[in-house]
Amino acid sequence: MRLLISTGEISGDLQGSFLIQALLKEAANRSLSLEIVALGGPRMKAAGAKLIADTAPIGAIGFLEALPLLLPTLRIQKKVDEYLKENPPDAAVLIDYMGPNIRLGNKLKQSKSKLPIIYYIAPQEWAWRLGDSGTTDLIGFTDKILAIFKTEADFYANRGGNVSWVGHPMIDNLKPLPERAKAIDRLELRPDQKLLLILPASRPQELRYIMPTLAKAASLLQQKDPSLQVLVPAGLKAFEAPLAKQLDAAGVSGRVIPANETDFLKPFLFSAADLALGKSGTINMELAINNVPQIVGYKVSRMTAFLAKKVLRFNVDHISPVNLILKERLVPELVQNDFKADSLFDLASSLLEDSQARKDMLEGYSRLRKVLGDPGVTTRAAKEILNSLNQ
Repeated sequence: MRLLISTGEISGDLQGSFLIQALLKEAANRSLSLEIVALGGPRMKAAGAKLIADTAPIGAIGFLEALPLLLPTLRIQKKVDEYLKENPPDAAVLIDYMGPNIRLGNKLKQSKSKLPIIYYIAPQEWAWRLGDSGTTDLIGFTDKILAIFKTEADFYANRGGNVSWVGHPMIDNLKPLPERAKAIDRLELRPDQKLLLILPASRPQELRYIMPTLAKAASLLQQKDPSLQVLVPAGLKAFEAPLAKQLDAAGVSGRVIPANETDFLKPFLFSAADLALGKSGTINMELAINNVPQIVGYKVSRMTAFLAKKVLRFNVDHISPVNLILKERLVPELVQNDFKADSLFDLASSLLEDSQARKDMLEGYSRLRKVLGDPGVTTRAAKEILNSLNQ
């Protein structure tokens, strides 16, 4: 059996790698010969997939932001179309990566093969809409939706979708963290001084629009407390030099963690960190389930922000998955014009101390973990996917 998995960006590559491991294990349990071909990144390749194309570096939010990636995306789409014509899969699993995956899903649905199409980690339409009721046509081309949030499952089920709630995959990775003393030693940090994590980018545009503000906020915090330690995990190797350059430009004394060390060092980083400043996305969930206080920010170009608000009437109550799930502003969010270094500094100064705001956030994290489902998420997803191959 040949299974196609399609995703993009760093977070999709990570989630895809977890799913591939579960799929291969479940296939072995069933004595099923399974070949996985993928649009993804190095993590998925390491997990056992044959990469058709590396999509981890290709991803953008916004109109102007996506323009530099248009030609590379079109080249990949052409390559994928040719590959799938010569090597048709028996089923397809789409993970997040909304624009390209919706195009691919519709194309596969219209093909003669009529293969099963499963969407895992669907677009967050339950949280946002364009205009009053606009949604994608995801229900129209999918045979099965594997929802990671209960609210997501209800949203699609109420609209006629064939949905199973499997839970959030981060729960599978909720393991005891190393002791802080061990983490401090492994990261070569000073044990008596606080650690600030900066987590700015899974897309190239975020190096431009988000990292400078986070770096400036870190500089202000170090001016207040020169002993504050700063670490910046790099999502991709290509990000390492730009991140280091921006730390230096802001006058921050800190260190960039190389991309090839980031995944291994995450438990140590989470154990040692006193606070994280980062963008919205999957990383918010990772920080929350590992009890790291955080502040979330996001910014796009002024043209994109104008078009989204005035033309597409894009509107959301929250941008962080943590807040979306809890339906409350547990984690501070600073978006677009509110995303300023001074504002980050004020919020961070409080959260770095043993404040009520810090205690409230950690209590909210406990409530969050209770609604994410039970461990075994990727195993449940793998079983649903393999069951579709036998129908």
